[in-house]
Amino acid sequence: MKVPKAIQNLIESFEKLPGVGPKTAQRLTFYLLHVPQEQLDGFASSLQQLKKGTVMCSACFTVAETDPCDIDSDAMRDSSTICVVEQPLDVLALEKNGSYKGLYHVLHGKIDPLNNIGPDDIYVPQLLQRIQKDEAIKEIIIATNPTMEGEATAMYLNKQLKAQNAKVKITRIGRGLPIGADIEYADTVTLLRAMEGRSEF
Repeated sequence: MKVPKAIQNLIESFEKLPGVGPKTAQRLTFYLLHVPQEQLDGFASSLQQLKKGTVMCSACFTVAETDPCDIDSDAMRDSSTICVVEQPLDVLALEKNGSYKGLYHVLHGKIDPLNNIGPDDIYVPQLLQRIQKDEAIKEIIIATNPTMEGEATAMYLNKQLKAQNAKVKITRIGRGLPIGADIEYADTVTLLRAMEGRSEF
């Protein structure tokens, strides 16, 4: 049986998404065949607006509706503390528990030599420039994921930051996050303990 071109095209599009294999792509496509057209139109519109309706914050590099983002434009935030995370999803996870009141810096990745990702391929140079320019910064919390690549990124940042500015306190989120886990999947209590239990590098 020849698969209609419209179905095949959508299956191939789904297969390009991370974690979606051929079988899942087929199931999603055939599921959408049974969805009312107006819901499909809404879904398509949401996809089209994904890039058009978002910008990258020029201060912290998170994804937001405005530049600067809501966090960086909030005068009530503690601008002396910057929490460095790998992805925008990590910002959402940390913001959900509401205990952290400082600013963020999103790297958009981690140092991963096996995949040819070095410090210059993520937003490390921008972090170093940001700290060099802003004398109000007193603490950098390195909140990369406790994976091998996350730890390597944290060690690299620690070394670079100490070489650049001895006055800034550098801490690492501590207890609460198991090795190999991602911040975005952690519950609020675990994140709260990790932030409270951060230690100085």
